[in-house]
Amino acid sequence: MRQENGMTLGYCLALGLLILASAVHASDQPGQFYTGAMGTYIDSDRDRSLRDEIAGGQIQFGYALSEYFNLELDGQLLDINGSPGADLKQKAISFDVLNVHNRDGTFSPYLLGGIGWVNSEFQGGVDDDNLQLKAGFGLLSDLFSDRLSLRTEVLIRWEDARGGDFRDLLVNAGLQYAFGNARTRTVDSDSDGVEDAGDRCPGTPVGEAVDNRGCEFDADGDGVVNGRDSCPDTLRGAVVDSRGCAVDGDGDGVPDGIDQCKGTPRGATVGPDGCELDSDGDGVVDRLDRCPGTPAGVATDVKGCEIKAAINLPDVNFGTNSDSLLLSGKGTLDDAAATLRKNPKIVVEIGGHTDSQGAAEYNLSLSERRAKTVQAYLAGKGIDIKRLKYRGYGETQPIASNESAAGRAENRRVVLRVLSR
Repeated sequence: MRQENGMTLGYCLALGLLILASAVHASDQPGQFYTGAMGTYIDSDRDRSLRDEIAGGQIQFGYALSEYFNLELDGQLLDINGSPGADLKQKAISFDVLNVHNRDGTFSPYLLGGIGWVNSEFQGGVDDDNLQLKAGFGLLSDLFSDRLSLRTEVLIRWEDARGGDFRDLLVNAGLQYAFGNARTRTVDSDSDGVEDAGDRCPGTPVGEAVDNRGCEFDADGDGVVNGRDSCPDTLRGAVVDSRGCAVDGDGDGVPDGIDQCKGTPRGATVGPDGCELDSDGDGVVDRLDRCPGTPAGVATDVKGCEIKAAINLPDVNFGTNSDSLLLSGKGTLDDAAATLRKNPKIVVEIGGHTDSQGAAEYNLSLSERRAKTVQAYLAGKGIDIKRLKYRGYGETQPIASNESAAGRAENRRVVLRVLSR
């Protein structure tokens, strides 16, 4: 048991010293050596009949092994007064381990544990060498610079002596100086294993696997990391939503970004590029091809059928005795214009024909005017007029009998005759 008053004084002294330690941060940093000197107040085990007093001091030499641990060697000399004829002189050396916390904070507390040797020389010549163990806590705080620190600590020392086991309370306070260059400290704020200095993706969620840049893996390369990707096997190049799933605007099964034919009609059969299939390669997709299986290299119209010697325009009609085009024929002429655009080398002659009603000379003039009307319409659709020759044939080339109304209707026609291709 310790003397109660002495212990109270020791705790008060320790508290006062701790309050004084109020600077920026602990001085010794990983990789640095340090040395220091401290005075010692001892509250001796009551069985020794010694006074509680400032009885000497110690020096220490240490090394900051890591962010959390120091290794230290210290030597101590104490001259403790006792009852008459019972003074005690002690010399001690120990090897200590310090567990340091918050090195960069305002206060840097530490825990200390040590083992060593102590020589006790009593007045009158009695000399005793014993094992000592010690444990306690302390505080480091900078003074004036990053190398000079105030150090305070409170320790329990256990001594295995001949006269019994003694437990003393030690309060140490003094200065400590660090020297040498500190090791470069690594900081990994998001604990992903990549230091902040090289971390391209700070703030990675804890536990997520990252690459050597500190970024989460994105196995399918869609820009959405694995941890948030609901569709982890998206095709390369596909446009994806925030969940990492492909966007398919036209619903043809080929994602946007890969789809080279956006806006494909719903239900259309498409290839891997998102474009409708054209099995015979004539430039007309299967869905619209009226003549599937056209031989390769054959010129075809917009319906996928081979263009032969002439392109008939059966629905192109005009007002009676007029070259004014009726609305019913404009769709057919639009298809003809599209066919000519599809085959830019084709040159045609626009031939106008009439039935035999009326004077032959009048019919010839009327057929020419009608052919010219068709030429103007096709030119207005972007066809080079140099590709559009025109001629009126009047009633000279009937394809049906003029004796019936049905025959005469067939003879009133406009034909595109292919001149060259």
